[in-house]
Amino acid sequence: MSKDRKKALILANSSKGVYGFRNEIMLSLKEDYDVVIAVPDEVSVKELKEEGFEIIKTPLNRRGMNPLEDLKLCRIYAKLLKEQKPDIVLTYTIKPNIYGGFICGKKRIPYITTITGIGSMFQKKGPVKKLIIGMYKAGLKNAEVVFFQNDENRRLFAESGIYNGKTILVPGSGVNLSVHSFEPYPEDEKTVFLFVGRIMKEKGIEEYFKAAEKFHSDSTEFRVLGYCDDDYNEQLKELSDKGVIKYFDFTTDVHGYVKECSALVLPTYHEGMSNVMQEAASVGRPVIASDIPGCREIFDDGITGLSCKAKDPDSLIDAIGKFLLLSRDKRSEMGRLGREKMEKEFDRKIVRKAYKECVDKILSEETR
Repeated sequence: MSKDRKKALILANSSKGVYGFRNEIMLSLKEDYDVVIAVPDEVSVKELKEEGFEIIKTPLNRRGMNPLEDLKLCRIYAKLLKEQKPDIVLTYTIKPNIYGGFICGKKRIPYITTITGIGSMFQKKGPVKKLIIGMYKAGLKNAEVVFFQNDENRRLFAESGIYNGKTILVPGSGVNLSVHSFEPYPEDEKTVFLFVGRIMKEKGIEEYFKAAEKFHSDSTEFRVLGYCDDDYNEQLKELSDKGVIKYFDFTTDVHGYVKECSALVLPTYHEGMSNVMQEAASVGRPVIASDIPGCREIFDDGITGLSCKAKDPDSLIDAIGKFLLLSRDKRSEMGRLGREKMEKEFDRKIVRKAYKECVDKILSEETR
């Protein structure tokens, strides 16, 4: 660390998320600033350290609301800010956004917040939703800028009175077009559908299971790649034993699985801006996904993929049935056009540039 360089502190809930989706932003900031990354896990810490980042472990329960745990997190962030004395803080995901933002505001440290999605808790009603809105208000109140990944989330935050300050809209985290390189469409006559993500209800896993039960055959295969957040272990084993699905555990290297599939399927209930859809389209694979904010921006229905209604297994079954009727040439064309869309609209360089310019502007103003 240099005394002559300003310092940026990153608060996030996953080293994998930082390395996999925001690494280019971090490396861009590192060119001009010292960058410290605070995360609770070890998944991609080795890679980040090899790039020269200082990593500080900050225990964080990603899911659930436990007042004692959350109070402890506030204290951890307060201590961290006191020790690191950052010139600017960037927060990602719900708890770092709320608690990190609140502490930054109290200490009058400039901070930038990124809304990567509204989360499942925001879908609740009554007192719980009011509490969450109040917490968001406190966390975002003093933010210099809030980055949104889709316009629907930005509108929701404004209408809910959570935040009406300066915002910047970016195409999600963007996709690294080199890492997720275009691959020729599979020659295999077997149709392979692939679900990638946390195995939980709100990702649409139950709808995917129902589609698999209907269509699986010697010529149609349904794969699942990810780890369980909810209790689906028994169902996964049962469906795997029956040959309805093929289950692959969590991995940080998704490219090979996407390369082998005929289409990515994501019947999710809500998204900020789906990273896995961007990656699949970049590889040149059609997508079958929910017609919701955070998904619909990434594909063109009937051109680069097919849409279905969220929380509607019959709609997903209908979409998969339509895809099975398409020729290999048509599927391949969908994939090629999806790649072109990623190159024009979702290149991660667009996102990297937006963050770097924002940080530079804030810190130059702080110097005056």
